[in-house]
Amino acid sequence: MIGTMDFDRALFLAELDAQPWASYSHAYGSAEDVPGFLRALAGDDDAAAEEAQSELYGSILHQGSVYEASAKAVPFLARIAEAGIRTPDVLLLIGGMAEGGADPGGRAPEESDEVACRRAVAEQLPLLLASVGHQDRAVRQAAVWAVGVTGAAAAGPAAPVLHDRAAVESDPLVRAELLAAMAKLDPEGTAPAATGALGPDSPPELRIAAVLVCVDSGLPWTRAHHEAVLALLPLDPLVADRFDLSRSEPLHHLTLTLLERNTEADLEAVLTLLDAALRSDDPEARVEAVWAATTACELSRRAPARLAPALISVAVDDGPDDVSGALSALGRLGASGAPAADALAVRATGEGDAADQALEALLAVDPVRAAPLLARDPERRPRALGAACGGPAGSLPVVPYDPGLLVAVRRLLATTESGTTTSFRLAALLTAWGRDAATAVPELLAALPAHPRLLPEVLVAVCPPEQRAEVAEALRARAGTGPLDDRIESARALHELTGNHGLLLPLLAERLTGSAGGGGGSDERIREAATAAAAVGPPAAPLVPALRAALNAPGSDRNNPQMDDDIAVAVALHRITGDAAEAVPVLAGVLGDSEALWRRWTLIRAARAAAGLGPAARPLVPVLKALLTDPEQVPSAVAALRAIAPDELDTGRAAGLLLDAAEAGTAPFEAVDALVALGVDALSEVHRARFAALGERDLRVVRFGLDGTIEAADERLRARVRAAVRRG
Repeated sequence: MIGTMDFDRALFLAELDAQPWASYSHAYGSAEDVPGFLRALAGDDDAAAEEAQSELYGSILHQGSVYEASAKAVPFLARIAEAGIRTPDVLLLIGGMAEGGADPGGRAPEESDEVACRRAVAEQLPLLLASVGHQDRAVRQAAVWAVGVTGAAAAGPAAPVLHDRAAVESDPLVRAELLAAMAKLDPEGTAPAATGALGPDSPPELRIAAVLVCVDSGLPWTRAHHEAVLALLPLDPLVADRFDLSRSEPLHHLTLTLLERNTEADLEAVLTLLDAALRSDDPEARVEAVWAATTACELSRRAPARLAPALISVAVDDGPDDVSGALSALGRLGASGAPAADALAVRATGEGDAADQALEALLAVDPVRAAPLLARDPERRPRALGAACGGPAGSLPVVPYDPGLLVAVRRLLATTESGTTTSFRLAALLTAWGRDAATAVPELLAALPAHPRLLPEVLVAVCPPEQRAEVAEALRARAGTGPLDDRIESARALHELTGNHGLLLPLLAERLTGSAGGGGGSDERIREAATAAAAVGPPAAPLVPALRAALNAPGSDRNNPQMDDDIAVAVALHRITGDAAEAVPVLAGVLGDSEALWRRWTLIRAARAAAGLGPAARPLVPVLKALLTDPEQVPSAVAALRAIAPDELDTGRAAGLLLDAAEAGTAPFEAVDALVALGVDALSEVHRARFAALGERDLRVVRFGLDGTIEAADERLRARVRAAVRRG
């Protein structure tokens, strides 16, 4: 029994020191510090033990990952726990090792760290099972959780022990932990117990655990589940002392799980549940419901329309403080939030952060109505201004041209500091408005010295024909003074505006000569210079020697930025010389190096560059075909093969792979564009049906992106698919 045996500290320390810890590795390299942590954890100094425990979580169980040293530490952790030293905490650490491990599978030539770690924990199963009946509730709960995450090796011996303990356990939290653990090890055998614990006679902690087990086990959602959840709201406090962090927000977890089932019945179940939860009288319950409803809108296309009335009601009932977060949620509703426009407009005229949030939401549901309100005082509405100008990086401005807002933007230009978020946002908005913002040219010219890298491109976008000479003269003047980077940007904009490259080429030559090139390293400025040279085309012939010198040495071990440099240079050489002979081997070296980490965007850029070479890039066909095994690379690889060697492209197979990528949300926009390029009318009936379903299914196709941008992006994709289907 734990704690009754004598702990032979001297033997423990001797065996601990006998291990070659320096030869093992953990999250930060050598595990030579692990014995010191274990020694402290087993010691009498509580402060040192607590610090050691934190260090162990950071090194041998780093963010849930395990390492070589993790498995080696498990037997020593078990001996500490068995001696009754900080047993609950140590059992949780051991359980974390099992959770971060993996069951054996496949025919790997050698055991992975994950498999070794779970095996090491499974060897301590007698200790864990003995602890399930410990007199200390904290020990029982920790042990039960640890057993539940020990994996397949524990299922046979552990399931009967857990079932027996469940028959006599009285503590609600331990009973909840037991039910969850049994469901992991014996889901089929646990289903009757979970269903039986749904009723009002069960303690709340056990009752919500039963709902979660039923849903995670794939059981059909029933009226009993619905009633249990509504009766228990708010749910978060009921699991606050549980150890399953992935279910620490039960309503959110239920929403995700039911929607991922992707059935009509489960969609209806979760939307009905959330609508009712949003109408709860309990403020804390409404907070949970708003968060879950926001997630539902992010995952489901039908959720916004269905949940809009309840979300609007919550936002109104919250008053000026927005205690539930419903104002932000209204911005996820898109057109379905139109009924909230009046209330949002009234709230947006108020003071403080809530007024800013209201205007931010109004911009999402009715940007035309929101624009004049933002124009009144954009300085005091930073969230709304950010949303209007595109918000998070990579998202698009949402406000159509508005004369009053343009006046406010012109005023802001005079006071905005260079390099600030506001300066970039204003530039994005003006660029999106284009010639409609032409009246801002005087302010842009006045602000050009303060924003020499940012505003030249904006000036080109908004400049009307009658002001071209004035803008060109200003850019010409800026190209002749200041730091080289600033001068290049003005000269590049001048070339785009007028076609005059006289000032640009000497500056690019200076940049290419002075940057780290010639096989020596990476410099983003090489890419910028090469891209600008490519835009000039054949007249940039004097730059060819410098571009060649900027290439990394053939066969060198290049990182991603260096590969990006080489791609840009290869494109420039082709555009300038018209000869693909130099570009093909450069791109082949990039496209053929697909095994290294984080290559996704580098490979996509290389494939797009290959497509630009056309038939001259035919030697790249084998490496491009090899990319078809990677869903992230399929759209760019298909587009490149279609441009280079359409006879080598199996259209039916390509369409299937593109649909796979789109349906999984891996590269939806790129995949849809590639399918449209193949020709929707040329698709098989099966593929046409799958393509049409992308526009009609409930689960959003766009699944990944910055918070607050997914819904709008998915609606754009949906419109694109529907339009293509109509044309096809």
